[in-house]
Formats: sequence, structure tokens, C-alpha cells
Amino acid sequence: MSHLQTPAASPVPLPKTRIWRTNPTFFTHILMSDRRNLFNKVWDLHSVRTLPNGQTQLFIGLHLIHEVTSPQAFEILRERNLKVACPQQTIATVDHIVPTSDQSRPFQDLLAEQMMSAIEANCREFGVTLLDIDDGRQGIVHVVGPEQGLTQPGMTIVCGDSHTSTHGAFGSIAIGIGTSNVAQVLATQTMFLNRPKVRRVVVNGDLAPGIYAKDVILYIIQQLGVQGGVGYAYEYAGTTFDAMSMEERMTVCNMSIEGGARCGYINPDRKTVDYLRGRPSSPEGEEFDRAAEWWLSLASADDAEFDDEVVFNAADIEPTVTWGITPAQSVGISQALPRVAECDPGEQTLIGEALEFMGLEEGQAVQGTSIDVAFIGSCTNSRISDLREAARIVEGHTVSDSVKAIVVPGSQLVREQAMQEGLHEVFEAAGFEWRAAGCSMCLAMNPDKLQGREVCASSSNRNFKGRQGSPTGRTLLMSPAMVAAAAVKGEVTDIREFAAATV
Repeated sequence: MSHLQTPAASPVPLPKTRIWRTNPTFFTHILMSDRRNLFNKVWDLHSVRTLPNGQTQLFIGLHLIHEVTSPQAFEILRERNLKVACPQQTIATVDHIVPTSDQSRPFQDLLAEQMMSAIEANCREFGVTLLDIDDGRQGIVHVVGPEQGLTQPGMTIVCGDSHTSTHGAFGSIAIGIGTSNVAQVLATQTMFLNRPKVRRVVVNGDLAPGIYAKDVILYIIQQLGVQGGVGYAYEYAGTTFDAMSMEERMTVCNMSIEGGARCGYINPDRKTVDYLRGRPSSPEGEEFDRAAEWWLSLASADDAEFDDEVVFNAADIEPTVTWGITPAQSVGISQALPRVAECDPGEQTLIGEALEFMGLEEGQAVQGTSIDVAFIGSCTNSRISDLREAARIVEGHTVSDSVKAIVVPGSQLVREQAMQEGLHEVFEAAGFEWRAAGCSMCLAMNPDKLQGREVCASSSNRNFKGRQGSPTGRTLLMSPAMVAAAAVKGEVTDIREFAAATV
């Protein structure tokens, strides 16, 4: 890869995250038996006061920022002569506009260079730690937070990015916020929020081979709808989530927002503790043991109260692919696209619009749909386990001549680990482009964009019109393994059949 930056030899140490120790009474209080779910426990612990309008002023344990939604917020601070209240609890990275091929400065895109220069200047002026492209730890904000141990159970976490819900995989309240909220948190380390209701989303059973966390969350969104979670936080529970790795849980929580939920979370367990042990910002020694005990005590009790509950069976989930223009418009790989007249009357107009935009016919099979681009990356599926699985699928194969395929690791550390394992060689031998860390083609605020009516098999999280850079570009969301198989075949392929054929 040409023109990639050389990471700094001695990056600035990140602060240790010790929010769990803010008030010594919290530790004993939370161990007391009650019927509150985790969400309400954590919310109550961080509540500063209740406003006359019913909103809660909530203390924020960790504020993550990036280059797109922070410039206006810092300008608000300057205009009002304010400082960052808790710079040690604010961490910045660059991800959205960062090129993944030529990273030489100045960036070729003028706006991207201006945003990059702005966050560098703002972080210097206000004393905020910045993980830039020279740091060695830079990457997508929702990949960096967990891998550095900044994300911990029992925290309140916000970021000017809708997919902040990713961090809920650790048993935290993690919420995406707008630019004005970013300024509020920078200035006060608090923000005003309405307390959502809590829905328990239960999935039980073992996932069959070829079924991944991405399929689980796409299935849930398909069943509940993109507005189904409005007004709710989702607690994901059941044996299916218990069996998932932390990286798989992050994939599920990441897409909570696509189902309309304010956030999503999973109760902390021993997997959570093991993941955090030894991370740069995790407590150490006896402090870690005390923190782990507290983290585990936060989990919702068996008799915890919820406002709603839905239950699904893992056996009903198959490899899932979106065919339309919302994440809920998906089908199992063996299923046909809907017929408009057979759909709910309230959805027929949107379904007809989606079919027309995508150039698909009602009732046709999703399997066999031709693709032009294959994208493995994004804050949903760009971690080392995602890359390992995709590399396993493509090893020994060649990308179809009709497909442009790229792999974009979620962070510099993921990229480094993948290269140590030789995954980049597998991808490049198959015909994939191996890129630097960044958001890339997920939202295309960088040079990685669809062209014209191209169809992209994508491991990202949104398939809205224009999401991947072209107003007429078309996106099919699926798991990284499914993207890998589609890249080889040149069309949407059942990963189970693909894997069986290559044994």
C-alpha cells in the first residue's frame, strides 16, 4: 500500500478509565438486590437531577469524538469562552473522512483536509487526546474505544455518531448524539435526555454454520421494523447472545439504531471481563478485580422488570441479505422478495419504491443477484474476527473479474494484527484491495464511493439511497462471509452452499 503514514513510535498514553470509582457508595449500592434492569441501574447511577420537563441531566463517563461532528461544537465553546470540562474523559480519533489508500498530507479532498486540520487544532487547544493517522491506534471510533479498554460496563458513553450503540455490548448505556449535544457534553460532561423504556429482545438456540451475528441483528430488524424500537433501549438476552464473542456482540449492538432503538446493550459476563483484562485503559491488579466484581453485579437479575419482551428462535435465522432501501427490507437467502400486493397496506408504497430503485422484481430470488463491488469494513464488521472469517472464505479463490473488492480494517491495530497473521496476503492473492483503517465505503465521506448504478455487497450497516456515495448506487447488506462469497461468485451466494462446495 503506497502513501500510508508511519505510526508514531511512542504514542501518548490514554487515561485509565475509572468511572466506576467516582462515588464509593455506588459499589455497595449496586450490589443490593433489586428488580431494576441494567439500563435503569446505570441510568440512575449517572443521574444528576430530574428537570421540570421530566428529562434527566445525565453525567457522561466517556465522550468519544471524531472529525465530522466536532468542529462546530468546538466553535460553540470558543464563542462562549468555555473550556472542555473533563478532557481526560474525552478521546478523539479520525475515521469518517480519512482516505484508505493515499493518506499523504494534505489530503487530496480539500474538505477532508480542512476537517483533519480542524480536529488537530481543536484537540491541541482544548487539551483532548487525539488518535490521528500518525498515532498507531487510529481507527473507527467504535472499534478504537473497545480495543483500548476505554469502553467498560456500567458507563454512560456518547459520541456524535449514531452507531455509538456498539459500546452497549459491554453493558454500558451508549448513545449517539448531535453536534449541539457534543458541545454540551464538552462544556459540562452532562447532557439532558429522556429516559427510554426498555425492551428485552431474547434469542435462544445455537446458530447453525454459516449464520453470523450480522444475520441475527438483520433478522431482528426485519421482524420488528426500523421504527419498532422507537422510545426503547434494547436489552439483548438469551443463549444465542451468551454464546457470542464480544466482537459478535458489538455487531449486534451496533445496528440497534437501525431498528429505531435509542441504544442496545448486553449484560456483562466473564467474556466481557476477559476481553477487558490488560487493555491499555482498563484498571490494573486489585483495581481490575474490584471493577470486574462491580461490572458483573450490574447485570439484570433473572426477575428484572422490563417494559416489553420479544422472543425469537435462532433456528429460524438463515443468512440474511437486504434487498431494499432500509435495513428492515431483508430476506433469508432462500427466500423470495416480497410481492407488493401481499404486503401490509401501510408498507406497499415504500416496498414498491425500493424494488424500483434497486431494479429488482417482486417475487424474485435474492440469491443470484449480480454485484459490482464487495466491501468488507465499517464499525459493524471490520474487527479481526470478521477479517479472519472473510479470509477463510476467499482463501484459494479469486475475486470475479466483474467485481471490485476492498477490505478496510477497523483500526490500525486490527490492520497490524491481520498483517501479522498473513490475512492481507490471502486477500490480495484473491484480488481484494487491502486498505488502511477508516470508515471507507460505509458512508463514502472519502474517496471510497460507488459509481453510478453499481451494486455493492457490503458488511456495513445502512442501505439508504446514496449512502455509499452515488445517488443511484445500490447496497446489499450481509455478513462479511457472505460478502466474501459474493465477491468470488460475482453474485449473492448462500455461504452455506459456497462453503460446502469448497470443502
